[in-house]
Amino acid sequence: MSKNVSSGNGVSTLGLLGVAFVILKLTGVINWSWWYVTLPFWGGIVLALIIGLIYLIYWLITND
Repeated sequence: MSKNVSSGNGVSTLGLLGVAFVILKLTGVINWSWWYVTLPFWGGIVLALIIGLIYLIYWLITND
């Protein structure tokens, strides 16, 4: 019996966008700050922090 297992080891949309911005910055097409260029790479970390903060607030409210 064969199982089809799929894993998500591909590049994310934010990762592709970040690579595109870096290439455009290095080739001189855009003159953005490096903060803006690398912003897509931080998207996952920021999302995880927001979810964690919401969970912490919920936990603090419900555990009086």
